[in-house]
Amino acid sequence: MDFITVREFRTEPGKVWEKLETERELVVTKNGKPFALLTATQPNTLEEDLRSLRQTRLTRIIVEMQSRSAERGLDKMTVAEIDAEIAASRAERQERNARGR
Repeated sequence: MDFITVREFRTEPGKVWEKLETERELVVTKNGKPFALLTATQPNTLEEDLRSLRQTRLTRIIVEMQSRSAERGLDKMTVAEIDAEIAASRAERQERNARGR
């Protein structure tokens, strides 16, 4: 995988497209830090490529949420405790909605 700067992306687009055709993936950097990914695709695989990327992002988010939950000890909650939290949240929302009317 090759890296290009935002400046290269803006001032030398032809060079960027050539690199993308060769490398298939490029990391765009901004102030020396990764900023964006460029991934080559084909018209017939665009939807599948997007679906795969979104699925990967979703999986990463879920893993992060699970880790934060475990750090807070929430992974040890019983079903009854979870149900009580849900009920309390719903009651609070209903109360807010009733006051807002």
